[in-house]
Amino acid sequence: MKKIIILTGIAWLFFFSRLYAQPSFWDGPHAYLDQKPPGDTPVVFAPGLLAEKGYWVGSRVAFTSDGKQFIYGTNTNWFDGRHQKLKYLKFDGKEWTGPTQLFEFFGTPTFSADNTTLYLSGRNGSIYQTHFSDTGWVKPVEFLKRSYSLYNFMPTESGHYYVGSNGTWGVRTDFNSWKFSLLAGIGSDTTIHNLGAPLNSAGFNGDFYIAPDESYMIISAKESATFESELFISFRNADNTWSVPVSLGPLINDGTAHRWGAYVSPDRRYLFYTKGTSEKDCTIYWVRFDGLLSKLKASAHL
Repeated sequence: MKKIIILTGIAWLFFFSRLYAQPSFWDGPHAYLDQKPPGDTPVVFAPGLLAEKGYWVGSRVAFTSDGKQFIYGTNTNWFDGRHQKLKYLKFDGKEWTGPTQLFEFFGTPTFSADNTTLYLSGRNGSIYQTHFSDTGWVKPVEFLKRSYSLYNFMPTESGHYYVGSNGTWGVRTDFNSWKFSLLAGIGSDTTIHNLGAPLNSAGFNGDFYIAPDESYMIISAKESATFESELFISFRNADNTWSVPVSLGPLINDGTAHRWGAYVSPDRRYLFYTKGTSEKDCTIYWVRFDGLLSKLKASAHL
């Protein structure tokens, strides 16, 4: 009899938990700025909504973990940060508001593993941090500065930090010396490690996205002398080495273009990236990614 009562109680708890469970914002009609999600073919994200006249939108973007804020960058020139801006849109409970300017002269937003801190790259080469308060986003303060470049800084759940950098082996102005690299900490004795081949190849190695659990890395590879590239993926092996990068396929790598700013949404469903042949057609694209990731991982026999 006691067993029956216990099982009945469990059944009722399960029923009421399902009955009153709050659906995820990611599954609702207002997710992703009210945009219709794409399938396997990439499409422009939020066309006509993000860019102001004379500006392009792109580089890495960031959603808050609940999906209710979207942060992205704008600029007028690929290689000049004087007009660089960070903007954001926010869901106020009824609709998306914005775009609103967040900060000038900062870029490549990325959240800490616990989603409480937003890291940004600054014009002086340092990494800055900010957080959201009751009155909005607070003024960024310097978090990390090194004698070498800290490009596309990204934290992971383990406490590691990944960057594209000239490290201790190259110089900032020689982009061919930049490598995908690992920082094992942020103290004064921090050392930077070149992740080596096959992840790094000849030319510039700087644009990437690292999964929070470090299970895979999406990289801009086959970099030309003028930085046209394609998106590839590499998986981390059990011995912490990296697999040979493989292409994300012809639907994403559809012709000669600059491709960078890879980012996977917190719900792990969509890949965002920037693509353009010039500043005039440069914009953010998105594509369904979870199925493609599974296929690529299976083909790598992982």
